[in-house]
Amino acid sequence: MSFSSFLTDTRQRVERVLDSYLPADNSPAPELHAAMRYSLLGGGKRVRATLTYATANMIDCNLATVDPTAAAVEIIHAYSLIHDDLPAMDDDDLRRGKPSCHIAFGEATAVLAGDALQSLAFETLTHPCADLSGDQRCEMVAELAIAIGAAGMAAGQTIDLAASQLGLDLNALEQMHRLKTGALIQASCRLAAIAGGADKNTHQALDAYSANLGLCFQICDDILDVTASTDQLGKPSGSDDGRQMPTYVTLLGLNGAHAAAEHCSELALDSLTQFGPEADLLRELVKYQQQRTH
Repeated sequence: MSFSSFLTDTRQRVERVLDSYLPADNSPAPELHAAMRYSLLGGGKRVRATLTYATANMIDCNLATVDPTAAAVEIIHAYSLIHDDLPAMDDDDLRRGKPSCHIAFGEATAVLAGDALQSLAFETLTHPCADLSGDQRCEMVAELAIAIGAAGMAAGQTIDLAASQLGLDLNALEQMHRLKTGALIQASCRLAAIAGGADKNTHQALDAYSANLGLCFQICDDILDVTASTDQLGKPSGSDDGRQMPTYVTLLGLNGAHAAAEHCSELALDSLTQFGPEADLLRELVKYQQQRTH
């Protein structure tokens, strides 16, 4: 399968899975249900789900086994974006080319939609699966909880909120992004590795790969924030500069940021040297990150 076909197939696959996990149309809170669907379906690059499926492919794990995992990481990502856009956070009015959830449904409903999606993500991981033991599912739930909690994504967002006042240096900026963005990207690989029963060496290689891919992803985001238009991004361009946020571009310059992204890409690829063609989809994901325009 070509990489472009894999991207298309996995995006369509996870979209169907996500739709099946959302509340039924007879939900007792239709406004909440509508806000959840609005924020979760029909948009986004689905990078985290793609990582999950590519990891499963590498370790010869049935894709159906990781459908709940792919859904869970995308649901968590959607919840984080809803809350990230709120006036109390980044105060962004546009997301994926349409009004942010709080603009479309009001702040209170947006908060509740994010809360409900977070809960739904963990519910998906508990679904019975003949290929997974109870211990595996418990380990997956714990991994996701750690990735998004006070030692992961929430910590990164807290640092982000204070970043313009803290005057972060390059090391502190990297730490912030490894928590805010990278922790969930790492979890996307880790959960699939757990589901597939990967050995310790494979886990270590995937951790190194996903850590560097996550940082490359964020550096590329910083570059696109100043080089791409709002129409291309589907969200306001130049928003980091408007908030006086330190970024890889402000600290290193545009050329320096490109060099940093290239370095992270090389490290990600180097971590896969022990694998053969079975890791090619993961390798292609690195190139995809470098070449994306939104």
